[in-house]
Amino acid sequence: RLIVIFVTNGVAAAIPATLLLFFVRDVLHAEEVTPVFLATYFLAGALGMPIWVVVARQIGLRLAWLAGMGLSVAGFAWALGLGSGDVWAFGAVCFVTGFALGADLAIPGALLAQVIADHGDRGPASGAYVGLWNLATKATLAIAAGVALPLLDLSGYQPGQAGGEIALSLVYAAVPCGLKLLACAMLGLSLIHISEPTRRTP
Repeated sequence: RLIVIFVTNGVAAAIPATLLLFFVRDVLHAEEVTPVFLATYFLAGALGMPIWVVVARQIGLRLAWLAGMGLSVAGFAWALGLGSGDVWAFGAVCFVTGFALGADLAIPGALLAQVIADHGDRGPASGAYVGLWNLATKATLAIAAGVALPLLDLSGYQPGQAGGEIALSLVYAAVPCGLKLLACAMLGLSLIHISEPTRRTP
């Protein structure tokens, strides 16, 4: 259950990363500012990690991750309304979504450790969990590209050509919002069962 939530949320985060250059060039028309957007996003993520750790200590891992996903949805929803020249507004989007990324970086690994401990699989057996987790992390990038690029192709979007801005914005921001909300729903409904210790029968 946890890995399904992790992959769904990871694909939601990877789609904007895959399409960022297209969005900045063809929607914002601000390709020269791309390095600033990237720096803002990752610096905000680094700033957010320790803060989300503190939040998780106060309200629990599950609720903290839900809050991070919700903040990310708010940021990408804002991006839906942006257009040519909205550089400062998109910078704010990068900061908000980057800060939310801190929750994705800090919390799922702690939940994985909790699952391993609850199932009594610490030690050599934990390597299988970590290996599968790393495989899922890499798979999210491939899945994101496999989802986003065909959707853009079906919409008729052509990089560098006018007329596809709405389709690009929808795939860049609306699709991740939908996936994030799906991950939130699964986390809210299912993760409470993951965090309960598993009782083994003799």
